[in-house]
Amino acid sequence: MGQTTKLAQMFDPEVVGQKINKKLIDAIRFAPLAEVDDTLVGNPGDTLTLPYFQYIGAADDLTEGSAISTVSLIASTVSCRIKETGKGVEITDNAVLSGYGDPIGEGAKQIRLSIADKLDNDFITALAGIDSTMTYSTGVSTSAITPAGITDALELFGEDIDGVKALVCSPRLYKEIRKAKDWLPAAEMTAEYIIKGAVGETNGCQIIVSNRLRGVKANQGKDESAYIVKPGALRLILKRDVLVETDRDILRRVNVITGTKHYITYLYDGSKAIKLTVPTT
Repeated sequence: MGQTTKLAQMFDPEVVGQKINKKLIDAIRFAPLAEVDDTLVGNPGDTLTLPYFQYIGAADDLTEGSAISTVSLIASTVSCRIKETGKGVEITDNAVLSGYGDPIGEGAKQIRLSIADKLDNDFITALAGIDSTMTYSTGVSTSAITPAGITDALELFGEDIDGVKALVCSPRLYKEIRKAKDWLPAAEMTAEYIIKGAVGETNGCQIIVSNRLRGVKANQGKDESAYIVKPGALRLILKRDVLVETDRDILRRVNVITGTKHYITYLYDGSKAIKLTVPTT
């Protein structure tokens, strides 16, 4: 009697889970802009009180010999509840046994990308909550981000205007940015990329294009957002590594693979992020 190949012989959830965890951070586009904290892995509790640093305001004019004024660095707190996200795939026996491609490996890959996609969406949501003091509007006269607009917006960083930073925008705004004379294509950039997939640079900002910020006709009449972000503005707190589990529906002869993740994403340092609002009309 011949032996039957089973999913358990081809797929070890623990091993796959380790592989997903190892590559997950690389798959998150916003990870280079976030501090990753895994100190809570394995610890109890589902709600945390986290620090949030308020912006100290723009720098002051100085005269020769005058003293620099100082202000208190205010650390506020925000209460965040740990989120659980997950995704699953179904693989039929025929797909497993046919030997065509690698359906099990592809399933694990898709779960990793799905979780990374969800975390990136949550980072965008966190950036949407940027304080009004760090928000710059291009005004109703333009529906694009211009070099002059970027220069004006960067003033909100005050004396911390220098340093590595990314401008995250929609494909529509990217189209307009690359028309500017100071546009530098990715092939000509000399600075090290802070995010894999940076498409170019302008005004000291590496450009990241995200469909999550896509401007569509349905949004005409509403402001479209883009963000200038420095590394460390965001924080990703990991509560539990990706848990991969398997099950089988014997009636349908289908193998189920799921992956879940527990985490928190939030805006950690509001002085390192600027929100640009641009009309879509």
